[in-house]
Amino acid sequence: MSEPYKDRVQAGIVLAQNLTQYASNAGLLVLGLPRGGVVVAAEVAAALHAELNVFIVRKLGVPYQPELAMGAVAEDGIVFLNDSVVDYFGLSKETIDDAVKQEVIELKRRVELYRRGRAAPKIRGRTVIVVDDGVATGATMKVAIRALRKSEPQKIIVGVPVGAESTCRELNKEADELVCVLSPEPFTAVGSWYLHFEQTSDEEVCEVLEKYKSRYSAREAGNNYESK
Repeated sequence: MSEPYKDRVQAGIVLAQNLTQYASNAGLLVLGLPRGGVVVAAEVAAALHAELNVFIVRKLGVPYQPELAMGAVAEDGIVFLNDSVVDYFGLSKETIDDAVKQEVIELKRRVELYRRGRAAPKIRGRTVIVVDDGVATGATMKVAIRALRKSEPQKIIVGVPVGAESTCRELNKEADELVCVLSPEPFTAVGSWYLHFEQTSDEEVCEVLEKYKSRYSAREAGNNYESK
């Protein structure tokens, strides 16, 4: 495929087709990075008959250029900094610390909103597929991988529909396996490879998670009944 995806749903379907070797893997966990990554991850989890959840990471934007990542912070407090960006803009420790504090506040809000009091998913000993709608600098994905490593998963697989080739090479060193469907060169932006790339809202993320939870729980109940 060399044409843009119609939307995140189609991107998830195509990504899942490249991950079929993990279908019905016992204990398989698919984690979407909010917000857009959750929509993609839901399609992957459905195709692979896996549990779906979120892993919340916040990008640390450069002051006055918030879309440019100088790093990221994960929900357990791990911070990754893109040293080349920090050095290029001459960002001070105070500036970075202020950005981390602001994003931690938003991160905690999202944890409460998306999980709704539920515990974080169990990671230890499981095969985990971490999904986003694409990677440009890869800052959020890198910090997600490093944070997840602390929980000792059996394997971490990164799955993205599209990504910058250089970033994918870096992520391949961080993860146990990388599946990136498209690595166009030159790479401009993730959104350039989607016909419809509207911002995903908190409400949409919650709706996707709740719908999938109901469907997954019903399927698991049916499997348990059949095995008796």
